[in-house]
Amino acid sequence: MYSYSFMVCTCQYTVLWKVLLEEAGIQMVLGENDSSQPRGVGFAKNHAIDQSSGTYLCFLDSDDVMMPQRIRLQWEAAIQHPESIIGCQIEREPAEATERYTRWINNLTCEQLLTQVFTSHGPTVIMPTWFCSREWFCHVGRFDEAGKGTPEDLLFFYEHLRKGGGVFRVNQRLLLYRYHPQAATHSVLEGTIWTHRVLFLEERILSRWTFFTIWNAGKQGRKLFRSLTPANQKKVAAFCDVDTNKIAKGFYTYEESKENPKPRIPILHFRDASPPFIICVKLVSIISLSKASVWNPHQIKSCAFSCNKAHIE
Repeated sequence: MYSYSFMVCTCQYTVLWKVLLEEAGIQMVLGENDSSQPRGVGFAKNHAIDQSSGTYLCFLDSDDVMMPQRIRLQWEAAIQHPESIIGCQIEREPAEATERYTRWINNLTCEQLLTQVFTSHGPTVIMPTWFCSREWFCHVGRFDEAGKGTPEDLLFFYEHLRKGGGVFRVNQRLLLYRYHPQAATHSVLEGTIWTHRVLFLEERILSRWTFFTIWNAGKQGRKLFRSLTPANQKKVAAFCDVDTNKIAKGFYTYEESKENPKPRIPILHFRDASPPFIICVKLVSIISLSKASVWNPHQIKSCAFSCNKAHIE
């Protein structure tokens, strides 16, 4: 166990647990940041790994609870998937906290664990459930130690994918994931996450496309367009939407552009638009469209870049 801040470390409890665990034959190594300032979650995770010695790494936040069978089941999965991050389903406490996010994290298919990595929810297996080999962790690299406000789990997850890593989930609820307002995730600004997501989208998807359509002519679709590099902005063939008021405008004019005349991007009905698509709408909206049989995202080349905010709820 490693505490990243003297303000967080409740020494009396950690010492008590060390005694109890060692009486049960389980060695516990304690470490803490001895500076006057917190060093951040990434720093703590890296140092916890440094002071440990096992072949496999099982992550657990101090405010969460794991089920007795968690290590065994994830270890068995890690043997079968040695270059993967192994996650599991979760129970949320309180149950009504971030309900949409909890449904998403628990119900992704094997395919979606990789295809939905660009959404605003973040890693498709939630960080407190991660399990992997030490060898693979060292291959990917360490957590970012920039400190407060850094999405170190998201950055590590992206690097893991860059190195060819897989994602696997044990389909049992092996972790009680507690919600509280003081959680470190709340220190990460939505804008910071957005910037990293756009960069990863451009690197992994848009760099391979010569043109594409942004599904959403509204605020979020225009925000995505403005966030792209100039080279990728020129690849946007059109916006598309289902809203007749937006479609009636005909064009989106990029007023902030330094070009003259200003770029004008057509706004089309989705039936008239051409793939591939960057889908910049809420995942629940995508599901509703698919169930209504007006459009099936699985039959058209597309990439979901949903705009849900559940990652920082």
